[in-house]
Amino acid sequence: MHVFVTGATGWVGSAVVEELLRCGHRVTGLARSDDKAAALAATGAGVLRATLDDHAALRSAASTADAVVHTAFDHDFSRFAANAEQDRRAIETLGGALQGTQRPLLVTSGLARIAQGRAASESDLPQASAPRQSETAARALAERGVRAATVRLAPSVHGRGDYGFVPLLIRLAREKGVSAYLGEGANRWGGVHRRDAARLYRLALEQGASEPVYHAVAEEGLPFKTIAEAIGRGLGLPVESREREHFGWFADFAAADMAACSARTRASLGWQPGGPGLLADLDRSGYFAG
Repeated sequence: MHVFVTGATGWVGSAVVEELLRCGHRVTGLARSDDKAAALAATGAGVLRATLDDHAALRSAASTADAVVHTAFDHDFSRFAANAEQDRRAIETLGGALQGTQRPLLVTSGLARIAQGRAASESDLPQASAPRQSETAARALAERGVRAATVRLAPSVHGRGDYGFVPLLIRLAREKGVSAYLGEGANRWGGVHRRDAARLYRLALEQGASEPVYHAVAEEGLPFKTIAEAIGRGLGLPVESREREHFGWFADFAAADMAACSARTRASLGWQPGGPGLLADLDRSGYFAG
């Protein structure tokens, strides 16, 4: 299978590329800079040197591939609305190139605002008012006959080299001298090892992306306070409840309940996560080095 992957040099996308190549698939990846293009070429993947705004290039690459995986997203939260619109337009472009075929498109999204106070399931719908419209765009394509599905990633996609939410919390704890949580810290975050998430993408492609939603979630939900305590141990810092101001722009994420089950995903794909859990990874994957 020839797969076109956006975000091919990112945290999740690079793992997807590696997994696909390891299993004998051919990959062309999107790279937006010369250094990223060189790193991608070194893996054995083909390279499309372009950006998410180069719709003609995206359309051409998608139209010549057997499947498309969209993992790219600009996580500059200072311009989140513009980035969400860029993402939506890219998804529409990729889906348009696949319309009238049975070639699958996997779109990436998250678990924020899917459910509160309980673990979200694959049957839960995203909020229409959510600023990021990745899944909504994929569902609109599916209504037009495109074989489009969404992979919802756990808030912590962890492993060696992680530069996501948990490292952000570690940096914040170092700066403030305390590892903090909001309120009682009972809100929960799901987790998945990066390589387990990559394997899910591959399995979904190989099985034709027959489900509308897949949950890349290995651990249903760790209390945020438990994560803060692990960070406190790793840094030798006190662990305390703090107000929203402590977290700045990240407060909404720190307060969010993003637990999710993945029973339907596991049953449909035969996906069995085998990587370490988040707390085990925090103990052994270099999160506190430097």
